This record gives sequence, C-alpha cells and structure tokens, in this order.
Amino acid sequence: MSEEQVILVDDSDRETGTMGKLQAHVEGKLHRAISIFIFNSKGEWLLQKRAEGKYHSGGLWTNTCCSHPRAGEETAKAVVRRLKEEMGLSCELKFIFSFQYKADVGNGLIEHELDHVFVGTSDQHPNPDPTEAASWKYASYNEIIALTENHPDQFTEWFKMIYQRVQQAK
Repeated sequence: MSEEQVILVDDSDRETGTMGKLQAHVEGKLHRAISIFIFNSKGEWLLQKRAEGKYHSGGLWTNTCCSHPRAGEETAKAVVRRLKEEMGLSCELKFIFSFQYKADVGNGLIEHELDHVFVGTSDQHPNPDPTEAASWKYASYNEIIALTENHPDQFTEWFKMIYQRVQQAK
C-alpha cells in the first residue's frame, strides 16, 4: 500500500503538486487540510481524543474530525467522506472559513496547513474508527475555554488556534 498523499498548495490555495503525508510534515510543506466541528442540538461541541498510535498529536483532544482531501477530490466531498470514515457520522456540513498555520507538533514534524473549516449539527452518537479516535465527548464552549486554559498540553495545536474563531463564525 502506498503512502497517503497530501495536496501541496500555495498561499492562495492553488495546487502545486502532491507529496507523501509524512514527508510533507517532515519538511513543513504547505498543504490543504480540513477540520470539522460538530455540535449537538444543545450547542455542545463533539470533541475527539486522537488515537495514541497517530504519527503526531496522539492522545490529544481536538475537533470532531481533521484530515486531508485526496488528490482530485473536492474539499466539500472530502469532509463528508472523512467524517463518515473517522467518526461514523453523517450530517449536513457548512464551510465557515479557511486559515493558514504552521506549528511544531513534536517528533521533528511540522503542521503547515491551509485548513478549510466546516461545521455541522448532529445528535447521532459517533462510532469512531479506533485507529483515528480513542475516545469522544461533548463539551460546552465554557468547558472548552476552561480546559484549554488549564490544560493546553492536552489539546492539538490547531484546535487551540481556531476554536474561538469557530464559536464566532458558527
């Protein structure tokens, strides 16, 4: 099985090629990513705890789903596919914004992503792929603020960068 590829992009999200996912993170190459935030009807956020075996950020809490579109795949289709694959969920998703970031995620790896952020509402209970997510929970926005302020080391770098912006945009 060949290594998963990511779509390399420029600052304007124009494709410049593809590269193996691990190599892109070793070299810190800018690539396209997706982040999905699911809320239940009470307004609580569905968080996932990344599986310990992930090659970076394992065991950390983060948004419902985060991944990369495949070469030739529309971003709007990638979010639907990955939400189902990663968390066993399906719901209507809405694009809210994109942002670019670069962060050291340990083990000599750098996340440098142009991240497309989507939101959705669902009261379904997730059925996560255990190779992707070790656990999940619902949390209120106030709980998330307290947790990220008191235990920032328990959350992914990208989640800490965008959760407040998601709250304003959703």
